[in-house]
Amino acid sequence: MLDCKGLACPQPVMRTKDLLEKEAPETVEVLVDNQAAGQNVQRFLQSQGYEAEVAAQGGDFLISGRRDPGKAVQAPPPEIYTCSPEDARTLVFVRSDTLGRGDDKLGAGLMKNFLLTLKEMGPSLWRILFVNSGVKLCCEGSESLPALQELVDSGVSILVCGTCLDFYGLLDQKKVGDTTNMLDIVTSLQVAGKVVTV
Repeated sequence: MLDCKGLACPQPVMRTKDLLEKEAPETVEVLVDNQAAGQNVQRFLQSQGYEAEVAAQGGDFLISGRRDPGKAVQAPPPEIYTCSPEDARTLVFVRSDTLGRGDDKLGAGLMKNFLLTLKEMGPSLWRILFVNSGVKLCCEGSESLPALQELVDSGVSILVCGTCLDFYGLLDQKKVGDTTNMLDIVTSLQVAGKVVTV
């Protein structure tokens, strides 16, 4: 069993990745101490050809994976990482639930309008990353959910920081996007054709 309790994002995923690369086990168990890490490790194992489940164990989470012989191992998951250098796909990096500094009510309205208008970027819009208080925009009660769901339905990838969701107590309230980790975030920023930060 790989004990990743107490490790900050993205270390549980990185240690799991190292284990798979070195040993290529048929089965793997990873123990983490927060739900976001559990979801990230589960998603990573699934991308690597494993059937994976998360089970709560007291305050910890055990992710159990078994290689599915019908699935090929991918390294790394193409839906997260690949973007050719000549590709001009745009990544939008959302760091707050408000746009600009000053009045929060005004900033919240501006952010809602910004997200509603993103569809005007057309096919060049590739991915939206939400971190810090920006994750609140992807959760129950957000007025931006319809606009974000429309973007997902049109093929835009949305990644939501699991550590941030956990910090704000919102893991169970996320309604749109995939829970992600810092490895996915950094790699997405690296391979994007253009990054817009708000």
